[in-house]
Amino acid sequence: MNQALENLKTRGFFKQCTDEEGLSRLMDEGPVTFYVGCDPTGPSLHIGHMVPFFALRHLRDAGHVGIALIGGGTARIGDPSGKTEMRKMLSYEQLDANAESIKAQLDRFIGFDDVHAKTANNKDWLANLNYIDFLRDIGSHFSVNRMLSFEAYKMRMETGLSFIEFNYQLLQSFDFLELYRRYGTRLQIGGDDQWGNIVAGHELIRRIEGVDVFGMTFPLVTTADGKKMGKTEKGALFLDPSITSPYDFFQYWRNIQDADVKRFLLMFTFVPVEECETLCAPGKNPNEAKERLAWEVTALIHGKEEADKALAGAKAAFGGGGDKSAMPTVEIARARFEAGYNIVDLFVDTELAPSKSEARRLVQQGGAFVTDPEDGTLKAITDITALITIDSIDKDNELIIRSGKKRFCRIVIK
Repeated sequence: MNQALENLKTRGFFKQCTDEEGLSRLMDEGPVTFYVGCDPTGPSLHIGHMVPFFALRHLRDAGHVGIALIGGGTARIGDPSGKTEMRKMLSYEQLDANAESIKAQLDRFIGFDDVHAKTANNKDWLANLNYIDFLRDIGSHFSVNRMLSFEAYKMRMETGLSFIEFNYQLLQSFDFLELYRRYGTRLQIGGDDQWGNIVAGHELIRRIEGVDVFGMTFPLVTTADGKKMGKTEKGALFLDPSITSPYDFFQYWRNIQDADVKRFLLMFTFVPVEECETLCAPGKNPNEAKERLAWEVTALIHGKEEADKALAGAKAAFGGGGDKSAMPTVEIARARFEAGYNIVDLFVDTELAPSKSEARRLVQQGGAFVTDPEDGTLKAITDITALITIDSIDKDNELIIRSGKKRFCRIVIK
């Protein structure tokens, strides 16, 4: 098997392929141009979107040519795959702004040099399509019965599938055809929820151009307990640091389950396979592998400086030295503590609890901790009427509080 393809399989980037042996032979012959798409339905990608882009970098590093397709055109409709209801329609102006934001995020991660890695926006060929011509030239190649056999459409038929969404597969297939015509693209990659759309594009090119192209999908990543990968208490793990801070991003990876460490090291870092095996070997401390994973992914997304700061903050929070200033920090006026700061209000105001009812539950269940100014240890507060006073502030005019086992906040008194 082709070495680049074998590497993807070893690292967990393989679920289905339209013709694995044929793709392997094509890759052996020389560089293959391939693409992966994403729709700009929001201003930021989250980590779940990034699996195909990690695969893009592996293939690019093996000498192939990757195209990141921003779906400025397809996002005007919305992909029904994996959705139980129709997406909210966004204005064209908002979609354009989202597309630019996502392109910048991908550029930082991939590095578009227009030689080994390119970017394109399908708005360029979809926005001004003639509908009648499109139906005659493209729609005539699609079978409604065949389309309804794909899982994405079968699921939505139960809850309601709009006609506009039904067109999505035609447009994504047309993307593949257009990228083949423009760049000689022979491979489309994506998550396994895109299998039906990818196969449709593969068949469209074969019918119109008489050329063999290929499609390959990756598993949809879940954690060991079956939860959707990248989901946190605050929602999805976004790449935008204004939505998910680099510290919180780091902490997500640092706190994953032991059973997920090796798999995530292989998929979400470029640490060599042999080193991943060593880090996760039997008898090894899994926390060392988790720390390495957290640093590597944070450095890839936010840069090495932010990864170092997040690591230092984590070490400070968990009592292993480090730099407290790198922890999530808020400033609160001294007067609040002089008057006595209710424990419930404190946890809500520092966003360690989303509401007062959640904060009360946290306190009553023994999950609210405040540092003792004398020895620096964290002490549980179980009384919802407790007041945190100026006596709790340490010599550095600071106070550290913790929610549960993993979420910290450093309070600087002003």
